[in-house]
Amino acid sequence: MNRFRNLVLATSMLAAHATQAADFTVTSPDFAEGKVQQAQFAAGMGCTGKDLSPAISWANAPEGTKSFVVTLYDKDAPTGSGWWHWVAIDIPADVTALDGGAGSETTKMPAGAVTIANDAGVAGFGGACPPVGEVHDYTITVKALSVAKLPVPPGASAALVGFVSNMNTLASATISAKGSR
Repeated sequence: MNRFRNLVLATSMLAAHATQAADFTVTSPDFAEGKVQQAQFAAGMGCTGKDLSPAISWANAPEGTKSFVVTLYDKDAPTGSGWWHWVAIDIPADVTALDGGAGSETTKMPAGAVTIANDAGVAGFGGACPPVGEVHDYTITVKALSVAKLPVPPGASAALVGFVSNMNTLASATISAKGSR
């Protein structure tokens, strides 16, 4: 009988967590039409954007959230492993938005937040620049974490941040937009 009670309790806890996770959302006025805005494109490598990180906001983080991780990833980049355009960790739990350009000028990030080097090796946001004729899918992900500080070493890669943050994620929300030139 205890086994059945434990199973029911575990199932109800998982259902409560899934409900909380389903309520967690991220939005971006810069991704609202499903297309990457020109300002979010790179200012180089053949692209003529402004390298401005998009404005984003999130709502309904689950109870127990102690920090957030924000990433912007291009799964379609011709690298064999995609391309991390932006990785920010240790965003305090009381923060629910980042202004446009916050990842481009890291001094605009909230106190305590840490910006990890993107795949171009730069700490901060790097704009989209898909090869001519290709349409890429750019995904912003916000993860609500159970830890205030993500336990990664200085100079951690985006992949390591993804691995460690996944182990500490209470909920995750995404929004995507297409970009081409």
